[in-house]
Amino acid sequence: MSYQPHPSQPYPFQPHAHPHAHPRSHRLPRHPDTPSSELRLLRTAYRWQRRVATLTALGYFTLFLLLSAFAPGLMNRSATGGLSTGLLIGLCQLPVTCLALLLYEYSARRRVDPLVHRIRRQRRTGGSYAR
Repeated sequence: MSYQPHPSQPYPFQPHAHPHAHPRSHRLPRHPDTPSSELRLLRTAYRWQRRVATLTALGYFTLFLLLSAFAPGLMNRSATGGLSTGLLIGLCQLPVTCLALLLYEYSARRRVDPLVHRIRRQRRTGGSYAR
């Protein structure tokens, strides 16, 4: 006995589609009292915030990995107090991670929070979305 898939479902692990179901949209739902431009600005600010913090931490760690792989002479060189350069760069990972967190908070206060407060204020008062 073999499995015969339905023509619209080429794989046996696909869920069965309801005959009256609408295709799902991957877009965020639009709220009638919030213009899409305000939400677009908020998404852009939040995306910028995530990128800055992520690239700060991952960029430093990637630099550490690349130096370890392609410059072992530099990483094994003695720096100060008998510590190697690689160990000092590795120990600096914690402060760089803290810096990434501080950048995340700073960009949230500077870019995201004002937009969120403006949208909340406008939703409460029911007024226009003047900038």
